Amino acid sequence: MTDLSSLDPIALRRRRVLGIVVQEYTQSAQAIGSQTIARDYNLGVSAATIRNDLAVLEQEGYLTHLHTSSGRIPTAAGYRFFVQQLSARAAARELSPIEREGIRVELSRARGGVDQWLRVSTAALARTSHGAALATAPQSTRSRFKHLELVGIRDTKVLLVLVLQEGAIQQQVLDLDQPINQSALSAISNELNDRLGGLSSLEIRGRDELPGEDAEPQALLLRQMRLLAAELMESAEAPFDRPIYRDGLAQVLDAPEFAGGDNMHKIVNVFEQRSLLEQILAEYMWEDDVQVVINGEGRIRELQDISLVLSSYGNSEHATGILGVVGPVRMAYGRTIGAVRFVAALMSERMEDWYGE
Repeated sequence: MTDLSSLDPIALRRRRVLGIVVQEYTQSAQAIGSQTIARDYNLGVSAATIRNDLAVLEQEGYLTHLHTSSGRIPTAAGYRFFVQQLSARAAARELSPIEREGIRVELSRARGGVDQWLRVSTAALARTSHGAALATAPQSTRSRFKHLELVGIRDTKVLLVLVLQEGAIQQQVLDLDQPINQSALSAISNELNDRLGGLSSLEIRGRDELPGEDAEPQALLLRQMRLLAAELMESAEAPFDRPIYRDGLAQVLDAPEFAGGDNMHKIVNVFEQRSLLEQILAEYMWEDDVQVVINGEGRIRELQDISLVLSSYGNSEHATGILGVVGPVRMAYGRTIGAVRFVAALMSERMEDWYGE
């Protein structure tokens, strides 16, 4: 059996042949044969030698062939070996400096906090990878209070908006026992912001009553809002109880692999079914670097014929999320890995800035 990782000349050539098959098939979705490789690539050997290399790579499980063609296409093992050969620097170069700067500018112009950043990030990922992009909002195992606003709507209706330090926003419409004017609501908001900034839900619940939390109606409301803030923070800490952002599914469905039938339904289910997506993302949530999941790695039946390129972002001391790309196994891995790594790094920078405020 050939050790493709060795520096033996034959192993080096076969590794090159495997890389050519992967790259050609990724671009064209067509099997590639020895004559094409000999004609288009200067490997210094005959088509017959390349044909033998293809046969060996097929015997060893890196390639396979379609009944309708004498050419070869990669297997999941072939893709996996190819991905393992992609260094971080090589993958990063797959995005041009102009593309990287464009994404950076887009993200810097995004307003509205984490929600808008993730919408921009998934759109950029979908555009640069030609895949279906997804991202989860950042989540902390211990949310921290950043800012609260009470806004009168009408009569006894009040909107509570709670911003957490990890960027999540919780909202709830309240129906008070009696009307209260906006100046009083703003005074309560300011009091809570002054006294609860940076605290966890546990710390908020454990605090003694704030000055002014006595029997007066407005003071009672101050206490109710303090405890409600803690409750909303705790709900935000529930595993995967957060938005999942998606973009680009339509362009993936244009790929030949998903032109119709079971495979089309399969990738739609992966992309749209929250419970399945949560199960998959939870498994890779705390990995440090980009993770490439090819064909479900033989463990996740729903991911057969599908690949994911995923990366966490943020800071484990504060909050982390996960973002990535879903597409066919016939994916441009170098470019996709580079895009995911770059966007994740930008999101991590934004999160650091958010916590530094």
